[in-house]
Amino acid sequence: MNAITPKEALQPAGQAVSFSLNGRTVTARAGETLLSVCKRENIDVPHLCHKDGLESAGNCRACVVEVAGERTLAPSCCRSVAPDMKVTTDSERAVKAQRMVLELLQSDLPEADYTRHNEVDEWARKMEVGRPRFAPRAPFPSDYSHPAISVNLDACIQCTRCLRACRDEQMNNVIGLALRGEAATIVFDMGDPMGNSTCVACGECVQACPTGAIMPARGAALAVPDKSVDSVCPYCGVGCQLTYHVKDNRIEYVEGRDGPANSGRLCVKGRYGFDYAHHPQRLTRPLIRRADAPKRADMAMNPEDVLSVFREASWEEALALAAGKLKTIRDQHGGRALAGFGSAKGSNEEAYLFQKLVRTGFASNNVDHCTRLCHASSVAALLEGIGSGAVSNPVRDIEQADVAIIIGANPTVNHPVAATWMKNAAAAGTRLIVLDPRRSELAAIAHRHLQFKPDTDVALLNAMMHVIVEEGLVDEGFIADRTSGFEALKANVAAYSPEKMAPICGIDADTIRYVARLYASAKSAMILWGMGVSQHVHGTDNARCLIALALMTGQIGRPGTGLHPLRGQNNVQGASDAGLIPMMYPDYQRVDNPEAKARFESLWGMALDDRPGLTVVEVMKAIKAGEVKGMYIMGENPAMSDPDANHARESLAALEHLVVQDIFLTETAYLADVVLPASAFAEKTGTFTNTDRLVQLGRQAIDPPGDARQDLWIIQQMANGLGLDWRYGDVAEVFDEMRRSMPSIGGITWERLQREDAVTYPCMQEGDPGAPVVFTDSFPTATGRARFVPADIIPAAERPDADYPLVLITGRQLEHWHTGSMTRRAGVLDALEPDPVALVHPLDLADLGVAPGGVITIASRRGEVSLYARADDSSPPGAVFVPFCYYEAAANRLTNDALDPFGKIPEFKYCAVRITPGGTPPHQSSFGGGQILARAGDMRAA
Repeated sequence: MNAITPKEALQPAGQAVSFSLNGRTVTARAGETLLSVCKRENIDVPHLCHKDGLESAGNCRACVVEVAGERTLAPSCCRSVAPDMKVTTDSERAVKAQRMVLELLQSDLPEADYTRHNEVDEWARKMEVGRPRFAPRAPFPSDYSHPAISVNLDACIQCTRCLRACRDEQMNNVIGLALRGEAATIVFDMGDPMGNSTCVACGECVQACPTGAIMPARGAALAVPDKSVDSVCPYCGVGCQLTYHVKDNRIEYVEGRDGPANSGRLCVKGRYGFDYAHHPQRLTRPLIRRADAPKRADMAMNPEDVLSVFREASWEEALALAAGKLKTIRDQHGGRALAGFGSAKGSNEEAYLFQKLVRTGFASNNVDHCTRLCHASSVAALLEGIGSGAVSNPVRDIEQADVAIIIGANPTVNHPVAATWMKNAAAAGTRLIVLDPRRSELAAIAHRHLQFKPDTDVALLNAMMHVIVEEGLVDEGFIADRTSGFEALKANVAAYSPEKMAPICGIDADTIRYVARLYASAKSAMILWGMGVSQHVHGTDNARCLIALALMTGQIGRPGTGLHPLRGQNNVQGASDAGLIPMMYPDYQRVDNPEAKARFESLWGMALDDRPGLTVVEVMKAIKAGEVKGMYIMGENPAMSDPDANHARESLAALEHLVVQDIFLTETAYLADVVLPASAFAEKTGTFTNTDRLVQLGRQAIDPPGDARQDLWIIQQMANGLGLDWRYGDVAEVFDEMRRSMPSIGGITWERLQREDAVTYPCMQEGDPGAPVVFTDSFPTATGRARFVPADIIPAAERPDADYPLVLITGRQLEHWHTGSMTRRAGVLDALEPDPVALVHPLDLADLGVAPGGVITIASRRGEVSLYARADDSSPPGAVFVPFCYYEAAANRLTNDALDPFGKIPEFKYCAVRITPGGTPPHQSSFGGGQILARAGDMRAA
C-alpha cells in the first residue's frame, strides 16, 4: 500500500522572522503570534481569553506587552511577529498593565471556588497581585438546570472562550454574548436556562472555561485526583484521546487530550459517560445458572426473580464448567458445533486471543463480532474492489477536500467529534453534499441535501455515474493506469439516466446532474458513509457504487480524497483487523487460502480448519437447526443487537451451553449457563484501532470491582480449559505476537506506542512513520489495480403494504450507544435521554391522533414494541426512526434478519411496520434488562 505521511501532506511553512524579545534575538515563523513565541521560549505572559485551538480574541488584555516605538501596549495573543521588532514582556509599563487587569478581574470573582484551576487566581499569584482594591459587582444567580453542566456566571470574566469553543470548534452555536457594557452576559440560545437550551452537552465550554463559570455538575472538578491517566474513549470509532482523573479508584472527571483524531475535543459520551464502570449493577463474582432455573427467551421476570436464576461460584468452579462443557461438545460433535462472538469494545489483543481460541480451541472458524452488523458489506466491497477493508484517508482529510459526499450517515449523533471537523471544513469552504433519506443536522449546512427515498441508493448513485460517463468527466488516465473492469461498469450505468432514476429515488434529474458534476470536477473530493449505506440486503452494492465513483474520477490516493466508511464502535476496525471474522485470519488473510493457513499453523503450532465459519445471523439459524450447540460470547449482546431479536433469544435459550463474559448481566447474559465478570474499558491496558487506522494505547486507570477479572486473563483461562497451553505474561507479549502475524502493523512496537500513544497503519517496518493516506500509486490487489464492480437495483427484502404501510429505520442516539448496557448506566447520559422514543413525522402523528409524548405501538411481522412518540421531521412522512438501545422497547424485535448475500449483514435500515396509538407504557414493561437487575452486583444473599 503506497502512502503519504503526515509530513508530506503539510503546507509549506512560513518564512523565518528574527526579532528581539526581552533583549535577545529569537526566530519565529511569519504570522506567528508573540504569545506563541513567548510560550516556546518559556517566558510567562499572563493570558486568559487565549486558548490554544481557539481563534484569538484579544479581549482580556492580560497579555499586553511593550513594542518599541509604539504608543499603546500590544495584546500578544493577537499581535504577529515582524522583522527586527523589539518586544519587552516584563517592562514596568507592561507588568503594571497586566497586574491591573488581573486585579480588576479578581475583584469581580466570587468567594466560592467552582474549580481547582481558576486561571485568574493562578496568574494573580504568579504576578504577585495583592488583594483587590475595587468593589465587587452584583452577584449572578447560578443555573443548575442541566444534568451535566453547572453555570455560575458570577465567576464569568467574559473571556468568550466558551463562546468560541461552542461556535468555532463544535459549531453548535448555543452560547452567545448578549447586551452591552456592564450588562453584557453569556447566554444560552435566547437567554434560556442551559438545561432548556439546544446544548448537546459536548462539554467543550467546560473544558474552555478558565474560572469555573461553566463547570461539570455536582462539583466533580473540585475533586483532587490521586492520579491522571491518559487513555482513549470507549465509545465510537473516532478514537478521541482523553485523560481520566481518578480519586480512590473512582473516575471523577474526564478531559479531552490533544490526540490526532480529536485535538482535545470530546462529545457528551466521551466526557460524561464514564461512571458506568462504578455502577452498582457491575458483576463482581462468577455466576452459574441454578439447576431449577430454565432459560426463558421471553425474558419475562420480576426483579425478585434474579437471585433465583443464578448462584455465585468461585473462579475455579465457573471456569471448569464454562470450558469443560464446551470441550465436551467439541469432542462429541466437532468444532463446528461451537461458536464464539468477540467484542468490538475490547482491545486488539483481546480480539486476537479470542479468535485464536476459537480457531485452535474450538477447531473451527465460527467466530464473528458486531462488524457483521455494521460494515460487513462495506468491507466485502472494499476488499473486492481495492484489496483493503480499511479507510483510504482519515476523517480530518475533509479539511483538505473541495467537495465531500456524506451518505447514509448521521455523524453529529454517531461520530460527534468527527462531525465537528466536517462542520469546520464546511465553514472553511468545503462543499458538503449530504445524501440521506433522513435530514440530519449536517443537512442544514450542506451545499446540497439529497433526501432520496429509502432503499434507492443504487438508483441514485448509478445515475450520478451515468452523468460522469456521459459528460466525459471520468479520469481516463487513472482508469487506464490503475483500474480494471471499467467497460462493464460503463455499459451497466448507461441504462441509469437521471431522468429514468428520478421517479425511483425521488431526486430530480437536474440535481443529480449538478452533484455528479461537482464531485467529478473537484480538485479533491472525499466520500464518507455510514450504516445507512451498509445495513441493507444491497449494502455491498451500495458500497460498490461509492467505490466506482471514486475510481472513475481518480478521487483516491491523495489528501482530501478517498473512501471512508465511518466505523461505529471504538474498536470495530481493530477487531476486524485482528481476525474476529469467520472467513479471515488476522490482517484479512482468508482461511481457505493454503498459504495463509500454513502461515498461521506454523505460528500457532497446530492444524487449522480451512472452511469459512458462520456469521452472527447464520450462527443463530444454525442453533435452531441443531448444528451449533455451545457458544462463548465476550462483551456482545446479541439478544439486543441481532435482527429479529425474538428469534435470536430463542436461539440463545436453546443452546446446550452458553458462556457469557461481560461487565453487566445483560439481556444475553441472562440466558447464559455461566457468567464471567470481566473488566470495563478503564480497567484494562491494550491497543485500539480507530476509524482512521490509528492504533492507539488505552491505559488502565482503575481496578476491576470485587472479584471481576481482566478479559485477557479470562480468555487465557478458557483456552487452557479447552486443552491449550497459553502462557502470555502480559498484554505486550500478545501485541508482539500480533505484530508477527499482521504485516500491516509489523513496524509498530509496544515501546513506541508507550512513547507516542498512536501510530497509523500500514506501518510495515520499525521506524516507519505510518500512512494516513494510502493507495497513492497502487492498490493492494494481486494486479495492483482496483476493480470496478457493476451493481443493479435490488429492492429491500420486505416492502410496505396495506398491513404494514410504514418503513422502520433503526440507529443510535447521541446520548446512548449500541445496546445501552454502558450508557444507560451512566448518570448524565441516562438523565439526558431516559425513555425509549420513536421519532415520527408530525404529519404521521397527526394522522394517528397522537400528541407528542404519547405512547404508540410499532409492530412488524416479527414482533411489536410500545414507546413514546417524539415529533421529528428529520425522517420523511411514512418513515419512523427508533434507537435500538432500549431494552424495554427493543427495536430489533421488529427488524428483519434478511442478509446481504456478500457481506452477510442484516437489513437493519429497512423493514415494514405499522403504528397504532396507545400500548403499555415502556416503564411498565416486564422485559428483562438493566433496571430489573439492580441487585445483580451484589449476589452474596443468594
